[in-house]
Amino acid sequence: MSYAKRCLLLLALAVPALASFSSWASESVRLDRVPADVKPNDTVSLQRGAHVYVNYCLGCHGLAYMRFNRLRDLGLSEQQIRDNLMPTEAKVGDLMKIAMDAKNAKDWFGAPPPDLSVIARSRASGDGSGADWLYSYLRGFYRDPSRPTGWNNTVFANVGMPHVLYQLQGVQVLKAETVERRFGPKEEEVDRREVVRLVLEKPGTMAPAEYDRMIADLVNFLVYVGEPSRGTRETLGIYVLMFLGVLFVLAYLLKKEFWKDVH
Repeated sequence: MSYAKRCLLLLALAVPALASFSSWASESVRLDRVPADVKPNDTVSLQRGAHVYVNYCLGCHGLAYMRFNRLRDLGLSEQQIRDNLMPTEAKVGDLMKIAMDAKNAKDWFGAPPPDLSVIARSRASGDGSGADWLYSYLRGFYRDPSRPTGWNNTVFANVGMPHVLYQLQGVQVLKAETVERRFGPKEEEVDRREVVRLVLEKPGTMAPAEYDRMIADLVNFLVYVGEPSRGTRETLGIYVLMFLGVLFVLAYLLKKEFWKDVH
């Protein structure tokens, strides 16, 4: 078989595979967007998110690249950090690690809970930012008796993590509904589709809007942890661009002065 025929054969085999992959990729979960009013420079939101993380997440998920004293960048004093955001035995300069042994965690949960220092950056994709993924994930737990923990998730199917915030959010279940859509010149044709939605079966201690806001603050904090110096970097970048703009004008004027007598 000639080289050209081999190339055509490989192309013929690859096209259906690519089409199948494209179809599979298009069926990804639709992510909810983090509320637009949650800003990365909102220190009050970041402080609330840090408080939620320490109280509900730090028992299992560490932040191995973040130190407690770095929280001073959020407008907190060292005394406030000690009183509200630190275990009693920790020092303010310690990394935000967990006390749980990795071997014990594997025995208890099947796998050690992952470190979340860069979770927001690692979950970024073409379908949305890492913040959107976390926001959808933390709001997407529902009761599933078939799972060992009793919980499942719309974003992370068959997740091993239980819903540690269910007392705040309440208990959600998946409910199938039939949705009708009429179309045609006189809307005489009907398209019926079954849609699966999350329904709050048992309310928690927080109202849905209040819970969503808490999750948005928590996600905002995790985004900050992934790159604490982001604000400084962006500010410095603006100054560098301004400097280069002024330098460009001076260089252009100097070039005109040197070449004005050249014909």
